[in-house]
Amino acid sequence: MNDNNMDSDQVQQTDGMTLEESTSGPNQRITRYQILTLISMASVNFSSMICYSILGPFFPNEIVQIGAKVMLISGLFVSSGCTILFGLLDRVPEGATFITLCFIVRSVDAVGFSAAMTSSFAISAKVFPNNIATVLGSLEIFTGLGMILGPPIGGWLYQSFGYEVPFIALGCFLFLMVPFNMYILPSFAADPTKDSFFRLFTHLKIVLICFAIFTLSSGLGLLDATLSIYAIDKFDLSPGYVGLLLLGLSLPYCLASPLLGIVSDRFPSTRPWLMVLGGLSTATGFWFLGPVPILQIQSQLWLLVFMLVVIGFSLGMIAIPTFPEILNCAYENGFEEGLSTLGLVSGLFGAVWSIGMFCGPTLGGFTTQQLSFEWAASVQGGLAFLA
Repeated sequence: MNDNNMDSDQVQQTDGMTLEESTSGPNQRITRYQILTLISMASVNFSSMICYSILGPFFPNEIVQIGAKVMLISGLFVSSGCTILFGLLDRVPEGATFITLCFIVRSVDAVGFSAAMTSSFAISAKVFPNNIATVLGSLEIFTGLGMILGPPIGGWLYQSFGYEVPFIALGCFLFLMVPFNMYILPSFAADPTKDSFFRLFTHLKIVLICFAIFTLSSGLGLLDATLSIYAIDKFDLSPGYVGLLLLGLSLPYCLASPLLGIVSDRFPSTRPWLMVLGGLSTATGFWFLGPVPILQIQSQLWLLVFMLVVIGFSLGMIAIPTFPEILNCAYENGFEEGLSTLGLVSGLFGAVWSIGMFCGPTLGGFTTQQLSFEWAASVQGGLAFLA
């Protein structure tokens, strides 16, 4: 009996050593355990992001048929309902039922979110045709505020009231936005167009700008998935300080976006230069974020924070000029001026952004696991340099 217990303990210790070695040994071959984990995580990211990106080709046409206002309000309504339902999923039995319902709710939520965001970009560009970059840059302030205030408010609601309340509160807030927007938002007429979503990809300039958008979102996805773990392991930071660390990325982006939008609108010829300089600065930021192992520079907290500030500002230099630049390129190549083309460009932007948000965490997480965060950031810097 004692021998059996001893054998069992030895087996457990051996399994524990195997698991630890398979995840911590950087020079060992990839194991079956790691392959299956990677496949699982990739499937989650893929299924989540394809729900957003797959809508790009046909949602612009829906804007023309049912109207941008109706699509925006419908998207808010669907997203609000799904957010409330997601907060109630803790009452569902564990196992396959829970996983299936989570996937269904988040997929439907993705449809609503994509509808709202696609029509939001199109409406903004329609109402402010001569100040697109300025308006989008100003709106990024509120995007950043949502990202900054979301974690502390959600954490406080969770600690005070439990799992359900944060989602129910957010869902109710989104639901209140439905009658609010129905009342204040005017209707927009649009004529059907023969232009195709895929016709945009026949122009090299648009393809290159899309690659810049891809590097932007993939970089944010990489940092979202790996930065907090790296900061905790490397500098022994608490989760609260990690949240403050992330402000170094989002705050410069929010503050710089309106200024960059004004410059982009007043001096349209500067847009390509802004994207080029933004790409070079972003590449430098990622290379020194680790820093690159071949430089043999010791990682320090002040350097990490400073590079996050550089990346945040540089991402604004890339992001803000892209939408008006794609739009101008479309008009120069015969696309009709109007809401239909605005919807096509908005859908394209959202689709490429979602693809980057899928590839960034997936490939970056794989590189981090097999090599290190420093190498993952270096690869991302290389992509930004190419853009």
